[in-house]
Amino acid sequence: MNAINWQSHKTQLILAAVASSVLTSGIFTAYNSYSKHERRRNLDKEVRKAVTSHNSESNANGSKQKPKLDEDFEPDRSEEIFLHAPGSTTYDEDLIREQLARNYAFFGDEGMAYIRTGTVVIVGCGGVGSWAAVMLARSGVSKIRLVDFDYVTLSSLNRHATAVLSDVGTPKVRCIERTLKQISRWVDVDSRVEIWRKEEGGRLLEGADWVIDAIDNITTKVDLLKYCHDHNIKVFSSMGASAKCDPTRIQISDISSTIYDPLARSVRRRLRLQGVSSGIPVVYTTEVPGDVKLLPLPEEEFQKGDVKELGVFDDFRVRILPVLGPIPSIFGLHIATYILCELAKKPILNPLPIKNRRKLYERLLRDLLHRESKLAGQILNKLPIDEDDVSLIFEDLHLGRSVVPPHAGPSRPTLIRWDPTQPLTPENCVVFEFAEAEKHSRECLGLGSTDSKSEDVRNPVEVWGEEVQRVVDRHATEVKKYREWVGL
Repeated sequence: MNAINWQSHKTQLILAAVASSVLTSGIFTAYNSYSKHERRRNLDKEVRKAVTSHNSESNANGSKQKPKLDEDFEPDRSEEIFLHAPGSTTYDEDLIREQLARNYAFFGDEGMAYIRTGTVVIVGCGGVGSWAAVMLARSGVSKIRLVDFDYVTLSSLNRHATAVLSDVGTPKVRCIERTLKQISRWVDVDSRVEIWRKEEGGRLLEGADWVIDAIDNITTKVDLLKYCHDHNIKVFSSMGASAKCDPTRIQISDISSTIYDPLARSVRRRLRLQGVSSGIPVVYTTEVPGDVKLLPLPEEEFQKGDVKELGVFDDFRVRILPVLGPIPSIFGLHIATYILCELAKKPILNPLPIKNRRKLYERLLRDLLHRESKLAGQILNKLPIDEDDVSLIFEDLHLGRSVVPPHAGPSRPTLIRWDPTQPLTPENCVVFEFAEAEKHSRECLGLGSTDSKSEDVRNPVEVWGEEVQRVVDRHATEVKKYREWVGL
């Protein structure tokens, strides 16, 4: 290779051109940075000057009024920061893009254009809906309609995204609107202190690209989902977050694939009766509630009507449910994330189920049906338990392990009736390794290799011992508590 001739005129011209380009680029970058810094500094001076002037006038008039707890405690400078000039109503696009810079980096210009022109309607603005609203506004959604008839109470403060102590007694949608406009001055918030009803549902959903269902009342929830399905409006629904604490059990799926959420099960069944079997994404949890109790109700609530189950009285939920605040917030964040990706045309494809065991449940239920048919001496088409019950038995009661000590994870798990003298229920169904199930089938159920049933059977306790019986009894108690909780 020939060495570079640093003394040649051509080489010196090239070096001079490169140096000039680098210098020009550096000057241009420094100028832009300086201009933006100066603009912010000037705005800051104007705001401080205005605040000082206001305080001076107040002192001259002898005013000793204390600042309010919220907005007046510290001057709201977002208007001055984002306006081009005094008197202007147009926000500085450069500063908006800087605020949303991380979102632009993730979705790109085209994706953010879709997000910023999207319209989302949130029906139900409590623990779930408020968190979804906040993150949608922070991420660039510019048109948000909030629909809720309810007011902030002291008990709302453990889970609501925007409510503070001074908001108690005010509409939930109003305190969310205040916060959203403090986050993003350009956001168009349409807050409605109303109940959504199917008779006039189109009015509140008009123009929606997405609807978020965060309603507590199951009848209204189903009506909203059915309305959106029939009118081709995209809707995302929140299932039950009450009495849950395990964030690892929370997932997104189609309503048809929900596993063991009592609210999801009830909604799914009601929708199926109305001809809707799938096509609605939901966030839910597979967790079975622990040993929790309802908060006490005043006696007058019992005089109004039946409060035994998660029902409604005049469209209002009357049971006071225990709620761990972070869980509904996680639900709301799941919803916001899903909708943002959908709006940006970068959808989450085939959300990964936490358990991913649908085929396993189908196989366990099929094998159980076959064994129960042999026990009944006739072909059965259906059992008194379904795949949701199989999930409860296998995952939540037995934790995917055999009922027999040392409770190893079976390579071929099998469900089987425990006590042949009692009906098949989740309380009377256990998990065995296949070989253990075959032994139990022969010695306790009297089922051999043929379809004939033997009369020579033994009590399960004689075969497996007192320790296994104690496990079965403990599981039965857990199921009983759960059934009492969900009103089954």
